[in-house]
Amino acid sequence: MEQIRLLPTLLSLSAVGLVGIALSEGFSPTAYPDPVKGEKVPTVCYGETGSVKMGDAYSPQECLKRLNKTVNFYESEIKACIKKPLYQAEYDAYVNLAYNIGSDAFCKSTIVTRLNRGDYYGACAGILLFYRAGKEDCRTSKKCGGLWKRRQELLMQCLSNQEAESTNLGLLKPAKPPSKPASTASEDAQ
Repeated sequence: MEQIRLLPTLLSLSAVGLVGIALSEGFSPTAYPDPVKGEKVPTVCYGETGSVKMGDAYSPQECLKRLNKTVNFYESEIKACIKKPLYQAEYDAYVNLAYNIGSDAFCKSTIVTRLNRGDYYGACAGILLFYRAGKEDCRTSKKCGGLWKRRQELLMQCLSNQEAESTNLGLLKPAKPPSKPASTASEDAQ
């Protein structure tokens, strides 16, 4: 089935995108200190930090409700700042990133600037600019290496339809094996 880009107002986070956020964030029904910022940023459920206090506890159903409510908020925020149509995979990747870094940071990012100029590849590449957790450089830190892996996975997700599109347009062609030199009659006879 051919994928097409749609305006963000016509898109919703896919089930795969929602599961991706849940798996990336991990699950804890009780509040715990943020791995980088500590108890200043208590976290619960699927990476939720809003209105969370240490000691808070939620049922799995309450956590799913929180996740859906937060995802809906981030979707509405990014729909307001992205003006170009997107593939579903791009949209899912951007919602996932906004969920992790916040919609304000996302909407003010290089990603959105590039995207609204029509630079889809550059916008996806901008995901890798978010390699820090606090002062930690997650490209090299053992404390937050998972975040860097997550960014790389989001980049691949974001680019997935673009690579297919480029191949269909003949822009990315697989490397051809070197051609065998044409033989001469005398070589064939040997």
